Amino acid sequence: MTKRKRSAAATEQPAQENLLPQKRFYRQRAHANPFSDHTLDYPKSPQHIDWHAHYPEAAAGRKPEFADIGCGFGGLLITLAPLFPDSLILGMEIRVQVSQYVQDRITALRTANIGDPKAHYQNVSIVRANAMKFLPNYFEKASLSALFFLFPDPHFKARKHKARIISPTLLAEYAFVLRPGGIVYTITDVKDLHDWMRTHLENFPLFEPVSEDELRAEGKGDIVDAVYTSTEEGKKVERNKGEKWLACFRRREVDRI
Repeated sequence: MTKRKRSAAATEQPAQENLLPQKRFYRQRAHANPFSDHTLDYPKSPQHIDWHAHYPEAAAGRKPEFADIGCGFGGLLITLAPLFPDSLILGMEIRVQVSQYVQDRITALRTANIGDPKAHYQNVSIVRANAMKFLPNYFEKASLSALFFLFPDPHFKARKHKARIISPTLLAEYAFVLRPGGIVYTITDVKDLHDWMRTHLENFPLFEPVSEDELRAEGKGDIVDAVYTSTEEGKKVERNKGEKWLACFRRREVDRI
């Protein structure tokens, strides 16, 4: 039986797809120890960062407004970039191979979308960093409007709970970099971790819960949808027909005496 020849259309790949890095070449273990001494360079303060190197097309003086902590393979970043073309978005990821993949992905998307008024990806970037230790080195007080913690490491063992990304000490830092009215978005497929994050945020005086319906009514539905569906972990939960637990909190406005 003779083999049927494939048509030229079937063998051609879109130019953008050819440019994109292949995830299989960047594989790394799912999580990293946040207490290890990773070989990383950090800015002394936010004033020492050259944001123009991250966002070369942005106007001078512009700084990130959205930060995805532990951004993984960058699904949320890439989804939000064309939805908010005038906002600067930063991912923070501690794993070297994964952060390199995201950087290469952003570079490829910028090249493939030159001239696009919305999906230009000039407004998204990544830094390899340990946000649990050095978040205030990157962001000034009240500079962010959104912080994302999507499917973080659950650290199931009780002795490992100190390594969870939501804790009273870290919440003080998150409150410091978030502007009043800014939103913390958390989501996980682990009910115990969801309860942990929600309880700690509820007990912290500078945050108040905000429902999904409220966020959608405020025009943040696209962000909520991206939180649910854009990440590799979120898609894996959907394939396995698992549950996702969302909890969002607003940074309170505090009157100074």
